[in-house]
Amino acid sequence: MEAINGKSKLKALLDEQFQLFNQIDFIENDPISIPHLFTKKEDIEISGFITASISWGNRKSILNSARKILEKMELSPHEFILNHSEKDLKHFKGFVHRTFNEVDMVSFIHSLKRIYENSEGLEALFNGENSLTEKLAQFPQNFFLHEVPKRSRKRIANIAKGSAAKRINMFLRWMVRNDDHGVDFGLWKTISPSELFIPLDVHSGRIARKLGLLERKQDDWKAVQLLTDELRKFDRKDPVKYDFALFGMGMTS
Repeated sequence: MEAINGKSKLKALLDEQFQLFNQIDFIENDPISIPHLFTKKEDIEISGFITASISWGNRKSILNSARKILEKMELSPHEFILNHSEKDLKHFKGFVHRTFNEVDMVSFIHSLKRIYENSEGLEALFNGENSLTEKLAQFPQNFFLHEVPKRSRKRIANIAKGSAAKRINMFLRWMVRNDDHGVDFGLWKTISPSELFIPLDVHSGRIARKLGLLERKQDDWKAVQLLTDELRKFDRKDPVKYDFALFGMGMTS
């Protein structure tokens, strides 16, 4: 794959790949299939956030780990978050996905309980007049207001420290975008799709560089901003739809 000369040719390729991979058939083997198990808004949010938070490694492993978590929640994540007992938390003893373990899971559960008891849930953490960049920078602190182990704080990406924040940006794509293809949910109306940032990882970064969309070598927050700005030139209202294209081309190249 080589850089493509001409904006119109590159846009045509990206649009073609977006249409190809933004399909219901795409869901089955993707982490987004986990929140698609649910219909209640809060269940979709919580299962989606947890799944996105453990989305590193191969997809089969991610899906298996997410299902294990939800089974321990008796497939009712919102009810579990609000009404669990300390005894229920013991079900997570020995859980591990890569470096995410039972300590991190319990820390997340405690934070989610506070968030859903005291506000309108995760969406409320992204309300307000600030830019999405500012909200993302504040999110780690707002998510963990209570004392938690230092290792668990590292599970929430901090863009102020340069993180690309791939997992939280992927989660926001799921919650915000809605193009009637049935993949992303479009549950949150307080954020516009035009504000979203590309969920950048090593694979999408590799394809973006091959296409001439990104010159920066590091997969960091600056690269996220640069790549998203480039994608806005092709669709300023919905630049992150091209996540499907970059992901799809990464799978096939």
